[in-house]
Amino acid sequence: MIAVGTFDVNLAAQNDETAPVGRMLIDKTYTGALAGKGVGQMISKRTENGIAVYFAIEEFEGSLANKKGGFTLLHKGEMSAAGQSLDITILTGSGSHDLHDISGKMRIIQQEGKHSYELEYHL
Repeated sequence: MIAVGTFDVNLAAQNDETAPVGRMLIDKTYTGALAGKGVGQMISKRTENGIAVYFAIEEFEGSLANKKGGFTLLHKGEMSAAGQSLDITILTGSGSHDLHDISGKMRIIQQEGKHSYELEYHL
């Protein structure tokens, strides 16, 4: 099954002068087939030659296709001169309530300053 919709995201930088990485708090509001809140943390690193990577853990709580519950999303993104990749998967076993046995992956689309998602999932 595939769920589609949009989301708004707020990222709040967290200062940590002892570590050579960036850290941000994630606050998302999802609308569409996936409706609810996502909160989490992201850690990123950009090298002097332009290579960048980020990892994030996001906790979603709300509903998916009218089923209530939550799950954990794992993000891994990379960027270099050769291209970029972004993998977002649902952590196996992290689903709760009506979504207790969910699995799948998410794709994020950014166009004209707006964010949308496609969540391919199995219940």
